[in-house]
Amino acid sequence: MAAGPLTEPAFWQGRSVLLTGHTGFVGGWLALALCQLGARVTGFALPPEGDPNLFTLAAIDRDIHSIMGDLRDAHAVSAAVERAAPEVVFHLAAQPLVRAAHARPVETFEVNLLGTVHLLEALRRGGGPGAPGATVVMTTDKVYRDAESATPFREDDELGGSEPYSASKAAAEFAVAAYRRSYAPGGALATLRAGNILGGGDWGPDRIIPDAVRAFLKDETLVLRNPAAIRPWQHVNDVLAGALSLAEALWRDPQGIGTAWNFGPPLEQQCTVEELVRAFCDAWGGGTYRVEPRDDVPETAVLKLDSSRARDSLGWRRRYDLQSAIRETVAWYKAYGEGRDMAAHSRTALADFLTT
Repeated sequence: MAAGPLTEPAFWQGRSVLLTGHTGFVGGWLALALCQLGARVTGFALPPEGDPNLFTLAAIDRDIHSIMGDLRDAHAVSAAVERAAPEVVFHLAAQPLVRAAHARPVETFEVNLLGTVHLLEALRRGGGPGAPGATVVMTTDKVYRDAESATPFREDDELGGSEPYSASKAAAEFAVAAYRRSYAPGGALATLRAGNILGGGDWGPDRIIPDAVRAFLKDETLVLRNPAAIRPWQHVNDVLAGALSLAEALWRDPQGIGTAWNFGPPLEQQCTVEELVRAFCDAWGGGTYRVEPRDDVPETAVLKLDSSRARDSLGWRRRYDLQSAIRETVAWYKAYGEGRDMAAHSRTALADFLTT
């Protein structure tokens, strides 16, 4: 790749982009990145959940046209597509929590599968010269059929899902593939399967880093329910770079790039939940945890990704190893705890990443 994390930063100048999920963690950071690159961004999502949240702290709606709407409302989705007239689409809006999906499976399938179909259908019906030249749908590393082995998953491995969240995302993958083959002969449609994502601004429930931050800011003890689980941890900025580079490549070569793509750390840097938490405590300068196993929701013991396709074909490289990802994450939350201006802090940190 070039000196910076993107292959072609000038590609985004003045580009019309529709981004679903801009009120969430990864979507919020992607909205900020696109704006800093000069894109004209329209966001579509439900209002942000919880207080605090990245959308409010980083004042994300200051730089984009923000539409609050529900993916389950096909008319609202179509109106957002018409309003944005996008050249590029990033679909990140989802019900993203495993435990919430277990408690609310119907909602999860409606949002993650039917919501994706609503968007794809709105883009298909838009058609004509205004049709987007690249659409990237973000799913998850959990779309693969759980073979209960430590073998890293490759993009062509069988899809499945042992619980509602992963099954709903695997179903979304099938929907994307069907629309690509049936309605997009150019293939300008790809899916992005990212490993577990770290970074400042994530306040989601039942996520290990937000749970740790909430506990440590209150001098409480973090509870680990599955300390031996192995996951492909990576910093949110590396995922942003992957998404942007994938969209650029998809625009240039839709037939060659229109497929599924894994983005995750090297295999030797994928670690257990407890190892991650120990490193986070060290970077935080304190913090305690205890283990209370829970097995009420099925979770894969080992999940590893093979990201060689993205490295070899897109030239994607991680900028952060695990230690630097944790340091960057801690720095953001420490700034928040000190009462800093998080809109300015977030934009400055992201600008440094995009330009170095």
